[in-house]
Parts: sequence; structure tokens; C-alpha cells
Amino acid sequence: MYKKTKLDNGLTLATNYMPNMESMAMGIWIRAGSRNENEKNSGISHFLEHMLFKGTPSRTCRKLKEEIEGRGGSLNGFTAEEVSCFLAKVSFKHRDTALEVLSDMVLNASIDQKELERERGVIIEEIKMYQDLPNHHVHDILAEIMWPGNSLGFSIAGTIDSVQAISRKDIVGYRDSNYIPENIVIVLCGNLDHDAIESKLKKIFASSVRIKVAQAETFRNNQSKPRIKVLNKDTEQAHLCIGLHSFGKAHKDRYALGLLHIILGGNMSSRLFENIREKKGLAYEIGAEVKRYNETGAFVVHAGTEHKKVEEAISCILEELRGIKEKQVTAGELKRAKEFFKVQLLMALEDTVDHMLWLGDYMTSLNKLPDRQDIIKKVEAVTADDIKRVSQNIFNSSGLNIAVIGELNDREQKEIEKELVL
Repeated sequence: MYKKTKLDNGLTLATNYMPNMESMAMGIWIRAGSRNENEKNSGISHFLEHMLFKGTPSRTCRKLKEEIEGRGGSLNGFTAEEVSCFLAKVSFKHRDTALEVLSDMVLNASIDQKELERERGVIIEEIKMYQDLPNHHVHDILAEIMWPGNSLGFSIAGTIDSVQAISRKDIVGYRDSNYIPENIVIVLCGNLDHDAIESKLKKIFASSVRIKVAQAETFRNNQSKPRIKVLNKDTEQAHLCIGLHSFGKAHKDRYALGLLHIILGGNMSSRLFENIREKKGLAYEIGAEVKRYNETGAFVVHAGTEHKKVEEAISCILEELRGIKEKQVTAGELKRAKEFFKVQLLMALEDTVDHMLWLGDYMTSLNKLPDRQDIIKKVEAVTADDIKRVSQNIFNSSGLNIAVIGELNDREQKEIEKELVL
């Protein structure tokens, strides 16, 4: 049973009462991520995330972890394009302690200068690590060419240069501008009392700071022809990403897009897995994902293949995208995709952490409580015509982007460019 309350200072509380669960998951969500950055301070949201775990005036770094882990729980955080989140999973008996610890981190992190310099080095090593992982780094290259000139094209971790330049003053200023009650959503799932939590939060978040939060720059797609970027690198295999522009989280066709994703690359029964891996043996790792942002999004296919088979792999993937545009999916495919969507959702909602993450994402982006039955009803209503129409809207040469890390010479790249037709 979902409940939502907005406090007088603008903070939002959303809970899901799960009375039979021993575990309780909670997250403090801030509507600020890498989209709220610019080229100069790129990576500051992620840097701040790291610093929140380094201690407060009342709790050292070690004390923060011990208060949760010493009670059998877990503590974590992540930064995404449009949100930052700090989360804990504990026994419902330790709910108050966990809520106090997370709130202390978000409101009172010391951001000590010595700790900051130490963590700067850690983050730079993290950036280097990701750059050494071609299956990860290829997604950053794709983002650069899909979202040129927009913060969506930045790496969430930032660059080595930008991280080196970020000062303590920058981080404190960024926190004070974004970590305010009006920009925060707190989500709890488990055996709980909504009113008791609301009462507690009124005391913890007593501040009623009201400042205008800077909005992320809206992305306007002006791409008119395919783009390709190749990073020549000595790797064991080539890694490629094919990205196409789609639409935002609240778009009316979001459920049709979700089913299109499942049919094409969402599991081992998908067309890409069956045809690219099982039948043609072109890749071990092949799949698709949908990236959803407030006003825009992307449909991404990713694969790893032999260097000499990159051209063939791209050609075969584009053939699959053309095929689903030209011919309706079968009734059996659509039925299986709908069942996969529904059951995956319902099974995820049995877990307190997965449920909290789903509810938190919904609340921060759409600012309303989800209705499972309504979602399932809308998924059931999607037709084969809808799948075809959405694929025709998205899978176009004018919005095609390809990133490759591997050993490709100029001739091979030119051959690939000739085939970029959808």
C-alpha cells in the first residue's frame, strides 16, 4: 500500500507498507545528477556522492558504516544522469537508526579537505579503470556523439581534468544549491508506519530553505544523418554500441517501447540473441537497453565481437532493426514479451530494495505514485501495430549513432559507413 506526503518545506515522503518483510529498504533521492553539470564541473555530483560517505561532525567514516553494517544491514549510493541516491537495507527493527544515518550524511557531511584530496585520487583511478574496460567505455563514446554539446553526453564520473579542478568550495556550493528539501524524495519499503516516519522527518529536515534550483538544459535533437566514432585500441575483441534517439519517461508510447526492447534484445529469447549469437555466432555478449530521461531517451544495442567481424555484426543488427520496422511482430512474440514484462515487474516488487528503487525512480521523475494494475493494463493494451509504429519512429538513419572500440582501419570504417541505412 503506497502513501505519499509532501511536507511544508517541500520534501516528499513516499512509502510502501510491506508488513510481512523482515528487511526494510530506504533511499534518499535528490533530483540532481550529471545532467545538472557543465563541462567545467563535470563529475561533481559523483564526487559529492563519494564525500557523503566520509563522515559528518557526529559520525566518522567508519562509524557511518558500522551503524548500518554492525546491525546486519548494507549501505550504498549511486549517481545517475538525473538523480543521486543514498540507500540502506536493514531489518525493520533498525529503521530509525538507518534513517538517521542516511539523513546525517545528506544534510551534514563534513567534506573534509584532506578526505577530499584522498578521494579525488580514488575517483581518478575509477575513471582510468572504466577507460580500461572497453565494454563500459564504448557507452561513454556513444553518449558523446548522441548528445553533443549537452550534459547527457558527459561521463557521470567526469574527466580526469574536471575532477582535478573541482574544489571543496565547488562541492559545498553544489550541495547547498541542490540538496534542499524541495529537491529531495525519501522512499521506504517494508514493515513501517508512514505517519511515524513523517513525524521523524519533520524533525530531521526542519529546514525550509527555498531557493531556485537550476534546471538541466533541455535536449533538442537536431541530428540529420548517421554518426560513427571509432576508438582504435588493441583489445581482445571489438566492442560496439548502436544508439537511436527515442522519447522521455512519461511518453504515451513508453510501454510499447518496453515491449519492443524485450522482443529485440531484452532476454535470451530475443531476436538479437537468437539471430546474432545463436544462429550466426557473431557475439557472446549481445543485448539491448532503453535509456529513459525526462524529455528524451535512447534505444541502445551493445555487442562484443571479433575485430574482423565488426562490419558483419553491425550489418546484421541493422537488418534486425529494419525487419521489425517492416513486418509486424507475431502474436506469440508479443504475448511472450508482455508476460516477461509483467512477471519481471511483479517479481522485482517482492524485494524491498528493488521496490524502493522502482518507486523512487517513479517519484523523482513523474512525481506521482505508480499504479501497478494500470501499468499492466497499459502493457496488455499494446498491439503489434503499436510496436511497428514505434520502431518506425525510432529506427531511422537520421538518428543512428555507432560507437566502436577495437582495431579498425580507415577502409573498414568506410565500409561500415556505407551500410548505415535503416
